[in-house]
Amino acid sequence: MPAVECSELVVRYGTTTAVDGVSLSAEPGEVLALLGPNGAGKTSTIEVLEGYREPASGRVRVLGLDPRRQHRDLVARIGVMLQRGGVYPMVGPRRVIDLFARYYPDPVPTDELLDLVGLAEVERTPWRHLSGGEQQRCSLALSLVGRPEVVFLDEPTAGVDPEGRIGLRSLIAGLSARNTCVVMTTHELAEAERLADRLVIIRSGQVLAGGTAAELAGRGSGPVVRFSSRPGLDIGGLELVLGAVVIEETRSSYRVEVTPTPTVTAAIATWLAERDAELIELRTTASLEETYLSLVGTEPSAPTPARPQRQRRRR
Repeated sequence: MPAVECSELVVRYGTTTAVDGVSLSAEPGEVLALLGPNGAGKTSTIEVLEGYREPASGRVRVLGLDPRRQHRDLVARIGVMLQRGGVYPMVGPRRVIDLFARYYPDPVPTDELLDLVGLAEVERTPWRHLSGGEQQRCSLALSLVGRPEVVFLDEPTAGVDPEGRIGLRSLIAGLSARNTCVVMTTHELAEAERLADRLVIIRSGQVLAGGTAAELAGRGSGPVVRFSSRPGLDIGGLELVLGAVVIEETRSSYRVEVTPTPTVTAAIATWLAERDAELIELRTTASLEETYLSLVGTEPSAPTPARPQRQRRRR
């Protein structure tokens, strides 16, 4: 049984349809990332899965339970990390973890959680005086205190410094190893590519594509080879060798409009070597970013519809 599943999910705010027939699932131990521009419907989908938002239609199950009708049974088995807020501003990490631990029958010990998220040195610092990254790590600790089977993470690495991101990646990988399902939203494509087993791209409330990062990158592939080298190469000379159009897309980045074959890639490498030009990178598939942009476009994202405010608690 999937840990998380929804089928033909629809969410409306008045006359605005924020989620329009979204279907997705995630297995125990799997990390699923929801990608999309602002207003795509990611947060609305997550709120329904958490049981804090009533869907207009569709079927939703988390750990086999209806998140709305069986909410009391579900909340003890899930963890929720809000994108921001949700913590008393004058309370430090130790006190707020102690507080949340009282909601659960078998919480993770506070000292263990503080060490896990790297907050032991600031355990008594009030929330409002923590850095953005420290606040994120504290929110993550609160989502884990009840030993959840499913964790929902909303922009978990937003505002976190590079060192902190490494720690968060390790934490999320550890959750997966313990068979915990992780569903996360993010705008950081590189982060999603590192962390997620599968990705779902959403725009205007609809799923555009889903799969592993490699599968999605493959969707953006075509008769093209991309490589990086020094800027200002003799494009005309390379075109004669390859019998194909070569375009310098950006400084030191080139695109060859040709079907990728071993002969083509070998010819590019040889041509560069003969001119003592380093081959920095060579790709025969699109990157995740290129596929993402080809699907969602580069137009300004849709404004997020005004949602009725609900108090979201972690228990």
